[in-house]
Amino acid sequence: MTEKRTHSENDNTSSHDRTTVLVTGANKGLGLETSRRLALLGWTVWMAARDEQAGLDAAARIRTIQPDADVRPVVLDVTDDKSVLTAYDIVAESGTGLDVLVNNAGVAGFHKTTLETVPADFLPVFGVNVLGPVRVTHAFLPLLTASPSPRLVMVSSGLGSIALVNDPERTESGVPGMVYQSSKAALNMIANQYAKALPGVRVTTVDPGYTATDLNGHQGTQTVTEGTDAIVTAASADTVAGPHIDRHGAIPR
Repeated sequence: MTEKRTHSENDNTSSHDRTTVLVTGANKGLGLETSRRLALLGWTVWMAARDEQAGLDAAARIRTIQPDADVRPVVLDVTDDKSVLTAYDIVAESGTGLDVLVNNAGVAGFHKTTLETVPADFLPVFGVNVLGPVRVTHAFLPLLTASPSPRLVMVSSGLGSIALVNDPERTESGVPGMVYQSSKAALNMIANQYAKALPGVRVTTVDPGYTATDLNGHQGTQTVTEGTDAIVTAASADTVAGPHIDRHGAIPR
């Protein structure tokens, strides 16, 4: 059961003069690099991680190279209502407000072919990749919608685009399986519906591209910095090329 939050009427008012972002899955890979790059812009970055020590270590890594970075680790497990609401309370009570939410946390699941896949294979992947962004977005909407320039970024994948997966000239067309792909296709639709329901919030889904991270055993062909180009653009640029982008511009959902 979702716990009821009670805050004073000032909880959604930022007393902080920096742009503030919360990044889920911020302790490694795309989340860590996104946090570093946005902190370099002078932003306040809430680095959400499931494991407390991992979050502390990640923030310390950024401060080692950017001593003045305003990075703030916060424990947040996207699969757990209580954890998400506790993180909300911490951010709300800090007075930083929230201008940008980056739903980055994700898992790949088991690498099985379509015909090997059974229903149970979907549960852990959809729990993180689909329900996680909904849980976090729903919880943080009171803060986000109070921002004068709110932005919601969903880290999706080209593998979630039916158009790209069916294009024989795209690498996505040759990747087998359906669990991860369908989780990102669902996320694209979720983002589309949030955009309709929240006309005052800029909602963007991004395809990082095939980036070397733990998600693929560091086999990706892009650096982690290249992989975060679209995320940083969606979070920080005054305009974006479309509702679904990669590092080169608009792509079909």
